[in-house]
Amino acid sequence: MSAPSPTGKTPDQAFSAGPGLSLTERRKAETRMEIARAAAGLFVRQGLRATRAEDIAQAAGIAPRTFYRYFATKEEAIAPLYAACARRWAEAVREAPAALGVPEALEHAVHHTLTPGVGVSAASWEWVRTLIRLAHSSPGLRKVWAEVCQGAEQTLAEVLATRAASDSAPSAQGSAASETPAAGDDNVGAEAPVTPELRFTAAVASAAVRVAVESWASGSATASGAEGPAALALRNLEALRGFSWGVGTGSGRRKGRRNRL
Repeated sequence: MSAPSPTGKTPDQAFSAGPGLSLTERRKAETRMEIARAAAGLFVRQGLRATRAEDIAQAAGIAPRTFYRYFATKEEAIAPLYAACARRWAEAVREAPAALGVPEALEHAVHHTLTPGVGVSAASWEWVRTLIRLAHSSPGLRKVWAEVCQGAEQTLAEVLATRAASDSAPSAQGSAASETPAAGDDNVGAEAPVTPELRFTAAVASAAVRVAVESWASGSATASGAEGPAALALRNLEALRGFSWGVGTGSGRRKGRRNRL
């Protein structure tokens, strides 16, 4: 299936490079994204086979040796764009209101990341469609896409662990209310454990969204409407009604219906 030639902004112009980076890390991330944007443009205009790493370097305004300091192959150069999409999804789950249960937080994230015009333009979604189609037609790009999806799944598991930990915090504080807290408590800032249940939950949620986006990308429907990525993802999540989402053993707000779609 031939890919359409998208116009407008590339996805990296809609997605941030990531929070909490040092100046040096941010500059490196920006360089990687500039290379990725150049690679995406060339892949779309002239095809993957006709594009060399040297062509990408020239389009990005860097020397070939600089390109190879960041990426081993031309296919890997597209990874930052794939990762930006995946990171935005996980961050939207993280930023969902604390009162929401897991399924509601996932739906919140779908609305805020897969709906055209909510942070990402319709034109950028055409870039996403083309990049995903390229991943399915090229073994090299397919490997990069799979690795990015796996990394995003791990990130989502960590996000869900943090939400679960914050959910159980009120009851834990209540049981310890009569005790005098010790200065420098070792538990303060402790990383929330990612349990096997949370890993499975993240895998299920990630698959629901990934399949929705890939299904949309393989067709010709617009990004908005009943066959857009957001609508498809919500239908996939709806199909999981009754699934136990692996968290919610803390406060009551995430028990019962809210942790079962």
